[in-house]
Amino acid sequence: MFSPHTLFFILSGVLGALIGSFLNVCIWRLPREESIVRPRSQCPHCLHRLAWWENIPLLSFLFLRGRCRGCRKPISWQYPLVEALTAGFSWLTWWHTQDPLLYAVYFLLFIAPLIVLSFIDLKCYLLPDVITLPGIVAGLAVHTFFGPSIDWKTNFFQGLLGAAVGGGILFLLAVDYEKIKKQEGLGGGDIKLIAMLGAFFGWQAVLLILFASSLVGLVVGIAGLLFFKRSLQSAIPYGPFLSLAGILYFFWGKDFLNWYLGLF
Repeated sequence: MFSPHTLFFILSGVLGALIGSFLNVCIWRLPREESIVRPRSQCPHCLHRLAWWENIPLLSFLFLRGRCRGCRKPISWQYPLVEALTAGFSWLTWWHTQDPLLYAVYFLLFIAPLIVLSFIDLKCYLLPDVITLPGIVAGLAVHTFFGPSIDWKTNFFQGLLGAAVGGGILFLLAVDYEKIKKQEGLGGGDIKLIAMLGAFFGWQAVLLILFASSLVGLVVGIAGLLFFKRSLQSAIPYGPFLSLAGILYFFWGKDFLNWYLGLF
């Protein structure tokens, strides 16, 4: 017999893969402003409606050998990648929280939306308001009731301050960049996304998330220049870097902050 801990660990992976399948629907349909409920999942090429067994996370891709059963065109590797990534983060979230309520709150309201935002931004250079704006409200509610202080009012204020500081910093940077370069450098979606992350974790986390995301973005940008011959004017979506930094903060950021502040 499995222990409750092992059972939840297995179930979290299965649930993560199932949710990953739904996230693929969101990634495809939200930028097109289509319903994420209807119609049933279908091939984007021939519109073949998928049978239930063609929609099993990860396994269907293997059964079909990566091709649509209707038109035989290749199925994008994005689909199994998102499903596997979501399953992996689901496992990590359970390992990190060890609590069914905290797992559900942070995985469904924080991790899953960031996965959707990252892939949409990579494909379309877009961070939909339909995710970021409710994400700010959700982050504020989560920080209020599950934040570090036993006083919910303190948590609420810290979450509100985090959203304001994060959004304010990127807003000022975007305005200054546009004045200097006469072109848009940061989109409004990035501003709303960092406000969402600030609402979840407070203003101190925002500073670390901004630093980490900028550092990773710089490394990726330099790699693009050196190995892929990209120009300095090439657009790089910032949303995935913010999302990655936010997820890393969720798992290890508090330990890092405690270690850093302990040095002084």
